Amino acid sequence: MSEKAEQTNKIAKLFDLISDSYDRAGVDFFQPIAAGLSEALRPLPGESWLDIGCGRGAVAEHASAKLGDKGMISCFDISARMIENAQSMVKQKNLSNVNLFVDDAQSPTKVEGEFDAISSCLVLFFLPDPLEALRNWRKYLVSSGRIGVTTFGVNDPGWQEIDQLFEKYLPVSTLDARASGIRGPFASDEGMEALLTNAGYHEVRTVKQMLPVRFQNFDKWYEFSWSTGQRGMWLQVPEGERAALRSAAEAILAKHMQEDGSITFYQEIRHTLAHLDPRA
Repeated sequence: MSEKAEQTNKIAKLFDLISDSYDRAGVDFFQPIAAGLSEALRPLPGESWLDIGCGRGAVAEHASAKLGDKGMISCFDISARMIENAQSMVKQKNLSNVNLFVDDAQSPTKVEGEFDAISSCLVLFFLPDPLEALRNWRKYLVSSGRIGVTTFGVNDPGWQEIDQLFEKYLPVSTLDARASGIRGPFASDEGMEALLTNAGYHEVRTVKQMLPVRFQNFDKWYEFSWSTGQRGMWLQVPEGERAALRSAAEAILAKHMQEDGSITFYQEIRHTLAHLDPRA
């Protein structure tokens, strides 16, 4: 198995593992981020969309009504279990213009046709080769079609402290902006804009969203932490050392605790928007 295939397989297994608790920890996080991306891309009635790395379908949930009966949003994820949960959501909400399937965001093989817009929310930094992936996605856009990619901006200092607790356990390859926010294209607006430009997109711009993330108490943060991609970081920590790391995180969060026991961090969200450059 190639290195890229091995990394993709690990991500699929991780998100299969967290799929049932993903976006179910009682913390407003993924839904407002997905709504922000949808609003930034401005879905229009009758358009066709492709949502890459859809998770439980948060972007589709927000875009579906605006696309209308004559529009369609096709969504895929590497995690089969995520797609199962997304299908349950679509059925529950009776979203007739949503199509779901399993595929690999790095190199999709099941996508058919061209789309007016591509959305990809909090996905790109998990891929083995983000630049190659963005280039692979170009063929799915109509001429001058638009794309919106969501990544994290500046982290709250409290979250930065907690991330630092994990650093000594993480593989060197992950210690870029995906984990630390200090290196790589994911570390800045300019880095992300250059990434899309180099992939053959133009009219690149950044839309910011500042998201207050409120945890009712420390236990709620801990539950949330294990329900997201951060579970992968916890799993890198030897089981015998997790209790000590948990206590260290609790001490950090105690410094930010309000009188009612809640903790609120502010997470900057970066939506990088562009159009396909047919000349590239």
